Amino acid sequence: MAILAVNAGSSTLKFSLHPRHGTQALPSVLSGNIQGLEPGGSPEMGWSFNGNSHKQALPAGEGSSFARALVALRNLLATEAGVPAIEAVAHRVVHGGADFSASVIVTPEVLARLTQLNSLAPLHQPHNLEGVRAFQQAFPELPQIACFDTAFHATLAEVDYAFALPQALADEGVRRYGFHGLSYQFIMDTLLERSPRARGHVLMAHLGNGASLCAARDGKSCATTMGFSAVDGLMMGTRTGALDPGVILYLLEQGWDHKRLQNLLYKQSGLLGVSGISADMRRLRAESRPAAQKAIAMFTHRVVREAGALIACMGGLDVLAFSGGIGEHDAVLRADVCAKLAYLGVQIDPALNAIAVGDAVMAVHLPHSTVEVWVVPTDEGRVAARDAARLTA
Repeated sequence: MAILAVNAGSSTLKFSLHPRHGTQALPSVLSGNIQGLEPGGSPEMGWSFNGNSHKQALPAGEGSSFARALVALRNLLATEAGVPAIEAVAHRVVHGGADFSASVIVTPEVLARLTQLNSLAPLHQPHNLEGVRAFQQAFPELPQIACFDTAFHATLAEVDYAFALPQALADEGVRRYGFHGLSYQFIMDTLLERSPRARGHVLMAHLGNGASLCAARDGKSCATTMGFSAVDGLMMGTRTGALDPGVILYLLEQGWDHKRLQNLLYKQSGLLGVSGISADMRRLRAESRPAAQKAIAMFTHRVVREAGALIACMGGLDVLAFSGGIGEHDAVLRADVCAKLAYLGVQIDPALNAIAVGDAVMAVHLPHSTVEVWVVPTDEGRVAARDAARLTA
């Protein structure tokens, strides 16, 4: 038996199948991605099973492309020889608000409460919940589990999550929530298995198209860079990160409306906006144009600056961990960040750092470094599957 972990976006559906062992979920035996689900797109499913990769264009037909994608996924799981039967579906849901601090079995009441949070994460939450509804229809016999990116940060103290705003707004839920929680839970669990020092002061860097930092003490989140929304904090692929609110007021005075501002903040800024070239760090690394180098320098600087703030908040640094598409694969960025943190005793091993390419958990610090440095390929699906296994035991 197995748990199917899924992440539904606006135009993609990521999935992974995790064999179940009691209340634990094992590494995935099958994983894939269905792309091209946007209106007018050309849906295609790619997956890996038993070391073999496959691709399949989805046939045209009636109904939404997402519904056809689920039919194709169900057929794949039913016909691929050796695939274990599914017991539950675990959904990554970006926002649990203040009400949900742990994964839950989806009921009509739960779904209604989560829908009320759509405005807190307008580019993610509606698609996550549409995915839940679609899977309920396609797999009606299976329990659906909602697993929240905000839940890991439920341990934040009020002094960290509260904004300097009137209490009436706080009562409406305007506060820092933090995100990338499933990733941070996996990184934290991995570090705790491998290093006694992970019980101390840990800084985790989830660096990808979406990017954030999380400080943890005794395995629990105590500070993070993302806030009320997933646009706050670090500079990202297409998102601004932290921005003076006065800029928004200025643009409003210039006649910008909500839609234009939302596109600017979420889709036109970050690495893409600064470089004018791409949101992909790999492409920017290959560019010699000054704008590309400026974007890389700004991204690196923001990581270092926010790292300093979080390290100060938790009172020291014992372990530094990199994850996410950039964090796992960009050895230059890791070296540059660690060089800036050398005053804390961070000493990275250049040879180990160069061969850490995201295919295995690796320690990349020198023996005399007073801070451990790790590269941890994240696995959000496994965390979601584990929670589903526990809830359906």
